[in-house]
Amino acid sequence: MALLLHLLACAFGLGSWVAVNGLWVELPLIVNALPEGWELPSYLTVIIQLANLGPLLVTLMHKLCPGRLNEHAVIYSILSIGILSCILLIFFWDKTTIVAGASHSTAFFILTFFLSLVDCTSSVTFLPFMMQLPAKYITTYFIGEGLSGFIPGVLALAQGVGMAKCVNSSQTLGNYTDEEVWSLQTEYHSPNFSTQVFFSFLVAMMCISLAAFVGLNRLPRTFELSTANLVPDTVGSVSSGLDNPGVEADGEGEKSQRTVEENSRPLLVEAQHSMYQLACIYFLVIWVNAATNGLLPSVQTYSCMPYGNLAYHLSAALASVANPVACTIAMFFQNRSLIFLGMLTVLGTGFGSYNMAMAAMSPCPLLRGSAVGEAIIVLSWLLFTGTLSYVKVMVGVILRDRSHSALIWCGAAAQTGSLVGSVTMFPLVSVYQLFKSGDFCNTLCPSGKSG
Repeated sequence: MALLLHLLACAFGLGSWVAVNGLWVELPLIVNALPEGWELPSYLTVIIQLANLGPLLVTLMHKLCPGRLNEHAVIYSILSIGILSCILLIFFWDKTTIVAGASHSTAFFILTFFLSLVDCTSSVTFLPFMMQLPAKYITTYFIGEGLSGFIPGVLALAQGVGMAKCVNSSQTLGNYTDEEVWSLQTEYHSPNFSTQVFFSFLVAMMCISLAAFVGLNRLPRTFELSTANLVPDTVGSVSSGLDNPGVEADGEGEKSQRTVEENSRPLLVEAQHSMYQLACIYFLVIWVNAATNGLLPSVQTYSCMPYGNLAYHLSAALASVANPVACTIAMFFQNRSLIFLGMLTVLGTGFGSYNMAMAAMSPCPLLRGSAVGEAIIVLSWLLFTGTLSYVKVMVGVILRDRSHSALIWCGAAAQTGSLVGSVTMFPLVSVYQLFKSGDFCNTLCPSGKSG
């Protein structure tokens, strides 16, 4: 039974962010096909955050009408919407329309919004649902959430997206001369399987998540109560005994009641944090999600593409591997020290700062055109994602042990951070165009060497 629950919890977590993560790892191929080009990630981050309408409504329902929101119905609904949106994405992802005199990926943006609505709302519905299971299954759920990025990343590697090479091509000048001018052109390799097939895999993973949720609801609840539910039930049973005339009133009975209360007290104390500590915890939630879901993803193309499509491809795919690895580490090596988590956040922020600096220097970042530069940028994105993913997991575990509402506000804080990060970066990238794009094969950098 325990193994089955772990498998179902992991499969359920798979549907939390699989659609959006799938879009991100497929971007090395998509950015070359859609008219927005390198600016496409900044559009996506804003669209994803507009979908915060879903978690906002859920949070308000919990606040204004406690206990009246049917979380099961919400989860069934959003998973069904996710499956339908992925199916439509197979057929309409590359359809464009003219908006304000320019070609835009309207269908892709609309479907991305609905997929984001599903994934954003999962932050405030999936985790609270997991409160019904013992605490050990929370980390398993986070592994499934990490796999929602890892599996699409592996598929992208198998697909071979983003592979390109520089080839010489000739062009005849004018109508009265046969003079030929040779220049380097970027030639993209055909993927091993199409984008439509890739999106079909996303449909399958969403269906697996829905099936796992059905399984979790149908399994008999014969396991022990979670820590958060154990304390109220224990206290409730003591109160019931005090009000029941049939309970023994002698010294032995009172001693038994005191023993139960003393046993429950350490659990209450363990879950308590000072207001200062809670402020630090929620600050970590906001900052980590702002960096990983808004600030850095908006400029990943500018950070990686100057080193070549392969660097971008590996950064997107391998960074997805770091998430489940961090979750696995958190399962066996848990460190809840706020000082340690703060130091790890500073370290991850350092890697993110390097990535941001390289994006600001685009199209001529440090060590462009060298294998060392490519390796450093890929490794930096890998460590940036891995360190901050560990912080995410441990903060979730800490708040899960506190209360059901703490997890709900954790999800709300995560989406707030993501919103702030993406809204901050969009005008810098797409309006003021502070970040510059360039063709890898033809960009001439100050060193005088083109890619």
